[in-house]
Amino acid sequence: MSKHLNFLRAGVIAFYGALPAFAEDAPSLDTVVASVNGEVITLGEMISVRAGLPEQYQSIPSDVLFNSILDQLVQQTALAQSLGEAIPQRVEIALNNERRTLLAAEALEGFVLQNELSEDELRAAYDDKYQGFVGEDEFNASHILVATEEEAKAIRKDLTDGADFAETAMAKSTGPSGASGGSLGWFGMGQMVKPFEDSVMGLAVGEISAPVQTQFGWHLILLNDARKSLAPSFEDARTELENDAQRRAVEAFIATTASEADVDRASAEAIDPNVLAKTELLNPNPVQDQ
Repeated sequence: MSKHLNFLRAGVIAFYGALPAFAEDAPSLDTVVASVNGEVITLGEMISVRAGLPEQYQSIPSDVLFNSILDQLVQQTALAQSLGEAIPQRVEIALNNERRTLLAAEALEGFVLQNELSEDELRAAYDDKYQGFVGEDEFNASHILVATEEEAKAIRKDLTDGADFAETAMAKSTGPSGASGGSLGWFGMGQMVKPFEDSVMGLAVGEISAPVQTQFGWHLILLNDARKSLAPSFEDARTELENDAQRRAVEAFIATTASEADVDRASAEAIDPNVLAKTELLNPNPVQDQ
């Protein structure tokens, strides 16, 4: 039976030409899924529409999207055909710009794929960037927060007389860090309000500040430790190194490609740049208000 079917199909193809792929054939980008007045819609076009959907729609199952996408393409095709040959110039211009943009992006993507940095090149870039690295100042501090300067002064006297800072913070600090003995952990420049930061920068390790006022109240600050931030590890820096190298390579590729092209910009010199704002040129025959 299958031999007869294949023979019949071969005869039809010989008489009419190649047939669209049948459902049992392995689908491809060229597989025809529908036609509108003889203009075919392919599976590739449907896949492209799905790939371009907003992120919130990407999780919708394909069996749900299939008919919706096909209906959209059928409707768009019929609408496009209704214009006949009267395609507005603004549409042709937009199509040309979109085509140019897509082709340029394809060229860049191909360049990036062919010019990935090797592991040795990445490590060399890491060594070059972080050799002699000097980090930023970081501080480890604890604090006690109270409502008034008088309270802060009285507590500071207790501390200088030998009271334990952490125990005092747990007992008297009104800040959220009080439960952990006032510990703020490590922080860098710009992470604390300026009066607090200025006070920390003036302390020696182990020293307790005079009362410091901020919008939160009055602070007593104990500087536990200070250090310079460390350079990131190679693995932590990998993505940044790859992105930096890729950006530089792409910029150089674009500049080289453009410089090697035969470009004539003489006509542009005679054009008033302000004409760019005349978007009405794209719609020379607007519908007149009745």
